[in-house]
Amino acid sequence: MEKQPFDIIETVPSIYSTFEVLQYKPLELGDFYYSQNSGMRLKQVRIKLNNGAVMIEAGSLHFLKGQISMDNSMGGTKGLINKLTTSMLTNESLFKPVYTGQGEIYLEPSFHHFIPYELNNEEVIVDKGMFYCCDSAIHVGLATQKNISSAVKGGEGLFQTKLSGTGICILKSPVPYQEIVKLELDNERLQVDGNFALLRSGNIQFTVEKSSKSIIGSVTSGEGLLQTFTGTGTVWLAPTQFLYERANRNLQP
Repeated sequence: MEKQPFDIIETVPSIYSTFEVLQYKPLELGDFYYSQNSGMRLKQVRIKLNNGAVMIEAGSLHFLKGQISMDNSMGGTKGLINKLTTSMLTNESLFKPVYTGQGEIYLEPSFHHFIPYELNNEEVIVDKGMFYCCDSAIHVGLATQKNISSAVKGGEGLFQTKLSGTGICILKSPVPYQEIVKLELDNERLQVDGNFALLRSGNIQFTVEKSSKSIIGSVTSGEGLLQTFTGTGTVWLAPTQFLYERANRNLQP
């Protein structure tokens, strides 16, 4: 068998499909020399279907082979309205096609990082643009912020993406999985200065609060407004995200 230009760095089996994260060997492109020597590699998601079905973020398909069909139905007028709402308010695509059958699906390669996440009759709320693909049994919907001020001042918008059910999903992360800080809250409060919270699960409420109860205190502290997570559950933080954003800007043509 001819050697492939990538390595399989992660494999996650589901009932009727297998999700793989591929990592390409260093590219023969001079423009990427600095980034590749800093450890960045082009990655790609491959899905092997065994008479199964997966949902994919629209526009993410790269190529496929096998006996695979695509269903992009709108679900009637109500379904179209729901999809329009989700698309405009969560920064996700309007239609998320479902691919069914037997074969292999390759999604668009990226210098981002792909994280497999298994849901077990639960739900998680993820940052805008993180959803990439999932088992078709998982429901992709909306999570509404509790108040307008949190939506406007928190940098997340009024709605975020909510994934619920049982199955495997792939999340597109700005940082590698090993650099994500997972904080367990037990009826506690977490405050974050910046927009680098990637995911939350459990019974956690999101608001935006001043860093001090007084306006003068907020100004003198130099922090201003803080993203605030309160309750019991898990919050994922990406403290190194700003470095990867800077590197990705350098990769833009």
